[in-house]
This record gives sequence, C-alpha cells and structure tokens, in this order.
Amino acid sequence: MCGILAVLGCAADKRGRVLELSRRLKHRGPDWSGLRQVGDCYLSHQRLAIIDPASGDQPLYNEDRSVVVTVNGEIYNHEHLRAQLSASGHAFRTGSDCEVIAHLYEEHGEGFVDMLDGVFSFVLLDTRNEGASSFMAARDAIGVTPLYIGWGVDGSVWISSEMKALHDECEHFEIFPPGHLYSSKSGGFSRWYNPPWYDHDVIPSVPYDPLALRSAFEKAVIKRLMTDVPFGVLLSGGLDSSLVAAVAVRHLAGTPAARRWGTKLHSFCVGLEGSPDLKAAREVAEHLGTLHHEFCFSVQDGIDAVEDVIYHTETYDVTTIRASTPMFLMSRKIKSLGVKMVISGEGSDEIFGGYLYFHKAPNKEELHRETCRKIKALHQYDCLRANKATSAWGLEARVPFLDKDFINHAMAIDPDWKMIRPDLGRIEKWVLRKAFDDEEQPFLPKHILYRQKEQFSDGVGYSWIDGLKDHAASKVSDKMLSNAKFIFPHNTPTTKEAYYYRMIFERLFPEKPAILTVPGGPSVACSTAKAVEWDAHWSGNLDPSGRAALGVHLAAYQQQQQNNTPASMAAGAKKARTMSKLTTTPPGVTIEG
Repeated sequence: MCGILAVLGCAADKRGRVLELSRRLKHRGPDWSGLRQVGDCYLSHQRLAIIDPASGDQPLYNEDRSVVVTVNGEIYNHEHLRAQLSASGHAFRTGSDCEVIAHLYEEHGEGFVDMLDGVFSFVLLDTRNEGASSFMAARDAIGVTPLYIGWGVDGSVWISSEMKALHDECEHFEIFPPGHLYSSKSGGFSRWYNPPWYDHDVIPSVPYDPLALRSAFEKAVIKRLMTDVPFGVLLSGGLDSSLVAAVAVRHLAGTPAARRWGTKLHSFCVGLEGSPDLKAAREVAEHLGTLHHEFCFSVQDGIDAVEDVIYHTETYDVTTIRASTPMFLMSRKIKSLGVKMVISGEGSDEIFGGYLYFHKAPNKEELHRETCRKIKALHQYDCLRANKATSAWGLEARVPFLDKDFINHAMAIDPDWKMIRPDLGRIEKWVLRKAFDDEEQPFLPKHILYRQKEQFSDGVGYSWIDGLKDHAASKVSDKMLSNAKFIFPHNTPTTKEAYYYRMIFERLFPEKPAILTVPGGPSVACSTAKAVEWDAHWSGNLDPSGRAALGVHLAAYQQQQQNNTPASMAAGAKKARTMSKLTTTPPGVTIEG
C-alpha cells in the first residue's frame, strides 16, 4: 500500500508544506516520492512498488498529462480494462495497474468507479478546462484502504491516506466513507457502491451452494496473487488464514508470480512462546508444505510498542490496539526478510457470523442484520488494523474475503445457513467450513477446518491481553478512572486499559475531529452495541476479547475465575466433549466433485 496526500484549492503557496506533510506517510511508501502541482492544487504520492516497480511511479497521467491521479491500491482487473481502453485508442505510459484510472475517467467521467475490481483510494485532478480545474476522490467498497478528508479555513480540501498528514492543518476532518466518491463539481459525497445487502432489512434467500462459495473464494485469492515482488501469507492456524494459505498453495503454480519467485509459498505467524496460534500454524504449514516463519514476542515487547502502534493505527479502540500490536511487530520482521506483500484472512467473521457471540443470535434476521452492520464498520476495525499495522513497515496486506464479488455472493446466501446450530452439528462459519470440506482432496486437516474461532489478540497468547491490563493498571489509578467522564466526555473509557490508550492517542492527536474518528459503544467479544442485547449477562462483562463470550469460549473469563470445584470441572469437561463432537463432518449439504 502507498500513501497519498492531496491539497486542493489552497490560498497560498504550500509546496514546501505539502512535501513536509507527505513525508509523514513515507513509511507507507518507502520506494519513491512524487509530487505534481497544478496552480493551487497539489497531488503527492509515497510509493510502495508492487506492480511494475521500474516504471510505475506516481502521480499517473493520461496521454497529454491533463488528467492527474494519485492512487493507493491495487486494481486486479487492470489488464482487462487496459485492453478495452487500448482498443478505444488510449495509450499507456507505464505498466502500473493504477494507470487505467486516468483513462477510465477520460472515457466515462466520474461514473467509472464501479468498473474497478480491487481496493483503492485515489484523488484525480482534471485540468482540461483551463482556469476551471475540477477534482474527484473515491474509496473502495469496504474501506480496505484508509482515507481521510479535511477542510481548511482558506477553502482548501485535504485528502490523505492517514490522519497524521492533515490533522494539524484542517479546521475539520473526518473519515472518507467507504464506497463513496467526493466531487468538486457537486461539492459533496455520493455513494457509488450499492450492493443488495446494503439494505440490511432485506433478508436474502438464495440457497446455499458450497461449491459455488468455494469457487468464489478461490477466484478472490487467485486475483491477489498478482505481484511483481516477493510475497507470502499470514498464517495464524485458524480457519480463515489457513484457507487463504491452502488456496494460495493450490493455485500458485500456474501464476506469473510463481515463475518469478518459485512455487514454495512463505507463511508467517506471530505469538507468545507456546501460544495457540504458533502451534496451530506450524501444523497447517507442515500440511501445506509452506516455507514457514515463526516470530515470538514477549509481553514486554508488545507493551513497549503500544505508543508506536497507536501512532500508526490512529485509534484508541481497545480490541484494535490489542490485535494490531503483534501484527505490527510481525510486519517489521517480515519486511526484514525482503517480503513486500502478504495475503491475510480478515473479513470472514463479519460475513459469516464467525465471532463467538453469534452463538446467541436469536434468529436468522438478526444474524443477517448484524453481519451487515459488522461489514459496514470494518474500515474502523480490522481493515484499519490490517492496513496500518503492516503499512507502518512498508508491507502490503491483501484480504481476499473482502473481495467485492465474494462478498456479494456470500451475503446473498439465506442467513438460516449461517445460524449456529449445535443440534445439526453446525458451529460458527459452518457454511465456509463445509464448502472446503473435501474428502478426496482435503484443503486442511479436519480438526483445523473445524477449529473454534480464536480472535487474533487471544490466539497470540492469552497472557498478552492479561499483561496489557496489568500494565494499564499500573499507569491509571482508580481516581483517574473515576473522573474519566469529565476528562473524556466522548467515548468515555470504562476500563484502565481503555483510559491508558486514550491518554496516548490524545497526546498524539489532540484535535476533537480526531477523537470523533474512533468508534465507541458497548461490545462483547467484538459485537456491535445492538448485539449486546442478545444476552442479558453480557452487559456486565463488556470486553472485546472472545473469552468474554461466556458459555461459548472454551477458555471464557468466568471459567478462569471459577474455583476448580468438581462441579465446575465436570461442566468444563462436558463442554469440551460437546465442542469436540463438532469437529467431525456435520450432516447437511453434500458436496459432490
């Protein structure tokens, strides 16, 4: 992922200041810097070279350089679009996948955005009408790439990949909404992404077809094997990352990337010594035959990195910081090996109802509405984490579960199939597990395919979160927490851990608009506030860890707190036997072929 900064319509010469602010994004794009000035408009770019490293420097242009664009992203259908545009007479300067954007604008005006298959944030400047330049900006459907927009007192508009490049220059700034474009012609936003599932009150009814779901996901992974640089996969040993790795291994051999970098896929995992993820990932890597790399960190390593993590992720959300810190540490190690791109498993839990609190979904309608709410909020949580924690070290993360076509397919399935039904042998994400349950050519070992959901911040080692809480308790007194509502009236922290993160965030980003970019509200095991209503007991145990899903997670907080009485031990054993039975192939849909 690259870094972009655009300053449009400023009253004074700001070239020096734009260069200075753009350097705040250099971690995102350490390979090259570019700046194009046209009158009072500036488009800057910090490049991470993934496609066409030799000639794809930005900003990019049309034939006569009258249309200028700065892009952060990957356009997976660029070869198809390039062929169409070439047939219409367009000439290309580079092999960059993003150059098609300038020519598509020439051909179709602002209505071309939905033609792009990929993830992207871009700003395009049209200087063809002398003295009356116009601009547009757009962000991908789900918000995989980060983007912010701000307004200066001089009437200028600022657009940046990260808040840090504009927060002290704008009178007001906010998150650029995913699936939207901003046009200077209209002076506002419009939504270009309008899938059927966006109206969460319309409950889908398409029958579940496991082979079709499998095919859609395989296509999503294959697209993301497009690269001209060394790459790998993030492998935690859980279902999602393991499926990404399994599909990548199965299809890598026939790609240009394999001819350039070989057919041996690199996989990477991080955790505390002896953590659940390290053990599970090692087993999956052995099964798939990947060249596996393990990185261990200590609780102190993570605590020491927290301030850097908050600076790079630009959030004070508790679960995001918990999960971003191991990813941040791992990304530095990965980049040191010469790898510039990784494929990761974010998004599956939101699409399929994979978080453990979905066990308590009262009906299929509520489950579907919750998945819609979760997908729409991804840009403030897992997308933010996956992008910014890796981009901090010039590493790009690609997320096939958030492929536009795959989401549309998966969200059209009748949500009754996504309901967790122990009586039918269906655990969380059963439709995805069943789609890849191939007896003749197994993608994964059965017990991995049916492994219970483990949130990343938990799977790296349970003592990681416990260590963070202990550290925060040493920095935040009871008196400080009791006055939190006066110090932090918006999104008031209710725990010492949240208070600790908030102090760091506001020291780095003290402006009120910065505080408003971070979501809030009650949550249990990563639920939305609405889903907390599903279980009356949850309101007293609000924590984003999966272990807060009382009565569901095998290592739930209340089980840790109980004495080891014969009754509690017997209940735990019964629970474990029940979950063990769910790792066998459940009844239901039969896959042929």
